[in-house]
Amino acid sequence: MHMPSGEPRTHEDFEVAARAIWRDLPEQFRAVLGDVTVEVADFADAETLQDLSIRDPYELLGLYHGVGLPSKSVSDPMCLPDRIFLYRIPILNYARENREPVRGVIHHVLIHEIGHHFGFSDADMDEIESGG
Repeated sequence: MHMPSGEPRTHEDFEVAARAIWRDLPEQFRAVLGDVTVEVADFADAETLQDLSIRDPYELLGLYHGVGLPSKSVSDPMCLPDRIFLYRIPILNYARENREPVRGVIHHVLIHEIGHHFGFSDADMDEIESGG
């Protein structure tokens, strides 16, 4: 299936699109996120999939890795910055199968993973998205 022109396909194009989507988030929102970094990988690694009990690597589009804001404390030891992973090939596959623009899927996954940073569960975010 042919993807619309300008849709990110390569790893580099995908990173450029993710950075642009990140930059387009409201400044106040990005400021609260602090040192959260966004990383692009083709798939989640085997250890991550095993930890999450996911057999099919195409099922995981993104992942928030860190300690959500509600659980952070000023007395916490220094640790790596929180990270959001976007899994390029599963996102491309999802976009193709659902006939959605890749950038739209990246945006959705990024917002979803940012929600985890703020301490929202998947159920919380499903309710928010459904307008409930």
